[in-house]
Amino acid sequence: MDIAQQLHVARAVNFRGIVVGDPLTFENNEEGFVKLLSWIQNLQRLKDLDSTIVGMEPTGHYWINLSKWLDKQNIEVVTVNPHLVKRNKENRDNTQSKSDKKDALVIADMVKNGYYSFVRPTSESFEKLRVLISNRDVIVKRLVMSINQVNRWVDVVFPELRQVFKDVTCKGAIATLRLFPTPDEISSLETLDVMRGWKSLMKRQPGPKKAQLLINLAKSSIGTGQALDAYKFHLEQLLEEYDLAVKQLERVEHQVKEVLNKIPFAKKLLMIKGISEDEPS
Repeated sequence: MDIAQQLHVARAVNFRGIVVGDPLTFENNEEGFVKLLSWIQNLQRLKDLDSTIVGMEPTGHYWINLSKWLDKQNIEVVTVNPHLVKRNKENRDNTQSKSDKKDALVIADMVKNGYYSFVRPTSESFEKLRVLISNRDVIVKRLVMSINQVNRWVDVVFPELRQVFKDVTCKGAIATLRLFPTPDEISSLETLDVMRGWKSLMKRQPGPKKAQLLINLAKSSIGTGQALDAYKFHLEQLLEEYDLAVKQLERVEHQVKEVLNKIPFAKKLLMIKGISEDEPS
């Protein structure tokens, strides 16, 4: 099979590598899948063949639904390495030309020669875990991106903040950025004003020495003094994105823990040093 978003192409060879039947183009839906099954059954009957193995490249995600549908029809599905498909294109016509029909035939040849991997069905719990971990990866990337953007913002507007808080995503730094992000705002405050602000957002606050240091640094900041309204608006949106990513990460990791509790031997695996349910690999 040559897999695509809307139209798939199927070619068939027998166990000797001889092409069997004409190419089939079918849609990526139930009607197309039934058309494929009928095509396979007709070839088996006409050529007196009693078994079928279907190979496809596991590129993207368009192959997943078809492979599961074929498995329900008791047809064995295997996958082939996309890099080997590319390298084997010359076997048919001594050229590196590409077409859906040619790619499907190359894959059929590879399956006939045994160059494939089996697709193993997974349990409900493992399927959930795979989806959740994929979701987590996307969230982590967004979180890292938002943190990088906040770091850039601090470098431009208030670089001295790092002398008070080494990590701009620690609770004290985030609280400061929410309450009074620019040096101009901080330099006009008293120590108690900063302390009250921190107290409104944190159960445990930095001491008065840090508050005074923050004010002193703000008064001599080298950060930009232009377009501060735009910078503050930008920071608000960055913190919204950061908050959303943190919240979503907590939720997805909670779901991961629930699924792990339903998988046999998961607790024993988590006892191995370096493996954690909070940081799935």
